[in-house]
Amino acid sequence: MTSRRSTSATSADPSFAEFPSLAYDDHVKLFFPSAGAEPVLPVPGPNGLDWPGGTIAPEGRDYTPRRFDREKCELVIDFVLHDGGVAADWAARAKPRDRLGMGGPRASFVVRDDFDFYVLIGDETALPAIGRRIEELPAEARVMAFIEIADSAERQTFSPAASLDLRWIERSAGTFLIEAVKAAAMPSEQTYVFIAGEADMSKVIHDHFIAQGHDPDLIKAAGYWRRGEADFYDGHEH
Repeated sequence: MTSRRSTSATSADPSFAEFPSLAYDDHVKLFFPSAGAEPVLPVPGPNGLDWPGGTIAPEGRDYTPRRFDREKCELVIDFVLHDGGVAADWAARAKPRDRLGMGGPRASFVVRDDFDFYVLIGDETALPAIGRRIEELPAEARVMAFIEIADSAERQTFSPAASLDLRWIERSAGTFLIEAVKAAAMPSEQTYVFIAGEADMSKVIHDHFIAQGHDPDLIKAAGYWRRGEADFYDGHEH
């Protein structure tokens, strides 16, 4: 994935009044219709979900809700723009009132808010989850975040209540996430670690924390994508 920029899309629908998103790394499945077409959603059938009337299933991708406003029934999704991606192509050409389909989230993995420290690690694809976590943690929480981006233009501004130590890792400057994490002094207090982004990167950093003696039950590592694979799905956490 060669990413250079990102964008946000705000969707509104009355059905969002019942939108269930309790955790910062929830995933929804977005379904992208072909240009000019209306989105089609699956319907329950005897063997699971079916596509109505022999409709060919549209391309679908998993995304993390960045922000949700229940009163306005508005959902914000961040997209990383890169060459050759069905979701990135849709986001790059999207106009007001364009429609797409969405399913989920199916379940939420809720992490408690009373750890001594939180370490959040990821690349651009993890920014929605990391940004949401930073902004939703309570004021007494302490957070260290490592985020790898292409360059300084990709930096985002957060509004945290928690105490935040934020470290941007810019590839244009020759710095990379794995090396930055391995070189950093980590907190000695009980710490929950969240790692997400490119699958091989997530595994390497996960294994680094294990080698350092970190409790594996206090680590969540997820692969959101894998270099060279389209529509990669990480069916488990490392």
